[in-house]
Amino acid sequence: MSGFVGAIDAGTTSVRFVIFDHGGDVVAFAQKEHKQHYPQQGWVEHDPIEIWQNICIVIKSAMEKAGVTAKDLAAIGVTNQRETIVLWDKMTGVPVHPAIVWQDTRSDKICSRIESEGLHHKIKEKTGLPTRTYFSASKLTWLFENIPELKVRAEKGELLAGTIDSWLIWNLTEGKHITDVTNASRTLLMSLESLKWDDELLGIFKVPRQILPEIRPSSDPQIYGMTKKSGPFAGEIPVCGDLGDQQAALVGQTCFNVGDCKNTYGTGCFLLMNIGSHIKLDRTSGMLTTVAYQFADNPPQFAFEGAVAFAGAAVQWLRDNMRLIKSAAESEILAQQVSDNGGSYFVPAFSGLFAPHWQSSARGVWVGLTSYIKREHLVRSVLESICFQTVDVVRAMEKESHTDLSLLKVDGGASANNFLMQTQADLLGSRVVRPKILETTSLGAAYAAGLAVGFWSNTDELKKHWQEDARFSPRISEDTRNSMNSRWQIAISKSLNWAD
Repeated sequence: MSGFVGAIDAGTTSVRFVIFDHGGDVVAFAQKEHKQHYPQQGWVEHDPIEIWQNICIVIKSAMEKAGVTAKDLAAIGVTNQRETIVLWDKMTGVPVHPAIVWQDTRSDKICSRIESEGLHHKIKEKTGLPTRTYFSASKLTWLFENIPELKVRAEKGELLAGTIDSWLIWNLTEGKHITDVTNASRTLLMSLESLKWDDELLGIFKVPRQILPEIRPSSDPQIYGMTKKSGPFAGEIPVCGDLGDQQAALVGQTCFNVGDCKNTYGTGCFLLMNIGSHIKLDRTSGMLTTVAYQFADNPPQFAFEGAVAFAGAAVQWLRDNMRLIKSAAESEILAQQVSDNGGSYFVPAFSGLFAPHWQSSARGVWVGLTSYIKREHLVRSVLESICFQTVDVVRAMEKESHTDLSLLKVDGGASANNFLMQTQADLLGSRVVRPKILETTSLGAAYAAGLAVGFWSNTDELKKHWQEDARFSPRISEDTRNSMNSRWQIAISKSLNWAD
């Protein structure tokens, strides 16, 4: 068998291609950012063509670095920003509208209308999700209600729709229109019970079934298709792994046991807990129930998830919009130049608050500002906001699962920030453990693909590859921790009800 597995990782702000060896170590990778488009307040869009072109660039670059060709790769896995939706022409492959990104809130009135009709309870029962702009279905509804031509073409079967994984698999292969259970579970259109598109949900959101992809396992020995010889790999490789980015990180962190948790610090923060093969719906705590993964024809595994919209994106905003830092790395240096936040708290509710608050009308605030506050305090408060939001999610998840979290596995680019990880341990009051391989999202996609073709034999083998890089234990007193978390809740209250 070929000696490597490749993973395409299409995130919110960048795409990358990573090549892994049998030990799960990175052989080579390449990364390229894509542009974020904000045409109106609350709107966030991507150019699907740019994403695909950048994918081609990073594939060729990483393969050149590693000195490999298509014959050296046993399989390809795909992972992606999940709820972002693309609509394209079935014949030409040309997108008919910019991709509407998961952060986009333009469909808020549609979600409010559905809730006012009392349909949100039925949607939650079937999907494990609240009726929010975050998910894909209302974005499609918005397109069809606001651009009638697209609705007509969709009903005629002239268009295809899918999350970013579907768009990439369609371009990688000879037009295979496929998604996996994890991505499909983020659309509000798939039943968790049947793992199929649900007629009643399709009717609620007025989405024609014929535009949607086939739903397949996350790791599929039947393979989704072969890469095109004319494509970026210049050869045929099985494409047989597909996971939404947060589920991919769960797999990459080998969280295969019930109760295992991971938190990914990327554009947003996403904490997932493996809850096993039985569907459990959160009734009170604001947690989502989602498909964690499905390997071959084995029963699917489910997870509780708590999502924070702005984590690394808040640091990016601090750099690009406020110009208080020149790089993300500088935030760690500046934050450590002061002993505390000076009484300042920052709530990055730029597009509302996600779990466990689910307040779409919230907006960002900086509170507690005095003449004493300086740049270092503000930078520190932004980093602390990432940790406070994670604490909110953990506490809600503990309540719903009736467990106390003693250890949190972390990954994502921002987890390399030691100050951030120590602050997380301090405010959480639990150990935080970082693995040697931070590319856990890409690694999870590689694991899914590799398992499908026998490159790795089973999950027990994958667990042996996981290695600890650093461990952070709480250093502050419980009184200090409680005081800071209480002040954070006051700051949260100040962010509510700003948007019309």
